[in-house]
Amino acid sequence: MLNLKLQQKIHYTLRFATAMCFIGHGSFGIITKPIWVNYFAVFGIGKVMAYHLMPVLGFCDIILGIVMLIYPLRIIPLWLVIWGIVTALLRPLSGESFAEFIERAGNFGAPLALLLFSGGIQFNFKSLFTPISPDTQVDEKTLKRVITCLKIIVFLLLAGHGWLNLFEKKGLIGQYIMLGFTNPQGTAQLIGALEIAAAIIVLIKPARPILIIFLIWKISSELFYPHYEIFEWVERGGSYGAILALWLALGADKKQSQSVKNIADYLADKKYPATGN
Repeated sequence: MLNLKLQQKIHYTLRFATAMCFIGHGSFGIITKPIWVNYFAVFGIGKVMAYHLMPVLGFCDIILGIVMLIYPLRIIPLWLVIWGIVTALLRPLSGESFAEFIERAGNFGAPLALLLFSGGIQFNFKSLFTPISPDTQVDEKTLKRVITCLKIIVFLLLAGHGWLNLFEKKGLIGQYIMLGFTNPQGTAQLIGALEIAAAIIVLIKPARPILIIFLIWKISSELFYPHYEIFEWVERGGSYGAILALWLALGADKKQSQSVKNIADYLADKKYPATGN
C-alpha cells in the first residue's frame, strides 16, 4: 500500500488542479472573453445569446471549483473530464489548430487522474454524490495506472504547446515580442522543438529531476500571456498539477519497488542464510 502522507499529497495536488481549471475557465465566462463567441457558434448560438450565456456558465464553473476544494463530490471531477474535453474540442471545431485541443489535456487529464487514483470512474448514483477521500488506500496496481495516465497527459500538453510553437501561433509570437526577443519566429521554433523533445522524454522514460524542470517551465511560461494573464495561469492548473502529481507518483512507485526488493532479499536470506568461513 502507498504511504498515506504521499498519497494525500497526490490527492490534494490533483484536487487543487481540478479546482483551478474550473475557476480559471469560469473567470473567462464572467468577463465574457470575446473568442468564446466562436465556440458558441459551433452550436448555432448567435453573438448576443453567447454574451448572455457566458456569465452563467462561468458562474457555474466557479461554484463547482469552490465546491471541489471544500467537499469534493466524485461527480465534479467526472463532469470536468467531459466538460474539459468538450470545451477543448470546440477550438478545432471552430477552425483553430487541433494542437489547441491536445495542449489543454491537463484540463481533463487532472480530474481523470484524480478519479483513477480514488477508486476509478464509478457511475452509480450513490457513488457520484459521495466525496472523494484523501485517505482511501491506494494499491500498487492503481498507482501504476495513474502513472500511465499522467505520462500520457503530460506528453499531450507538452507536445501540443510545442506544436503551436512550431507552427508559430500568433499569440505565442506576440509573447516573445513582448519579452523582447529580436527573432520571435526563431524563438518559437526552438522552444517548440525542445517541448516536443520534452514530451517524448516524459512518455518514454520520465526522470523526476527533469520533471521539476518541466514544471518550473510550465508554471513560468504561462505567466506571459498578453491578455488575461492571471486567468490563463489559473486555468492551466491541470497542467501544473499533472506534472507535479507525476513527480510525486514516480517517487512513490520507486519507494514501493524498493520495499518489495527489501522484502524479497529478506525472505531469500531467511531461506538461504549466508554461511561464514
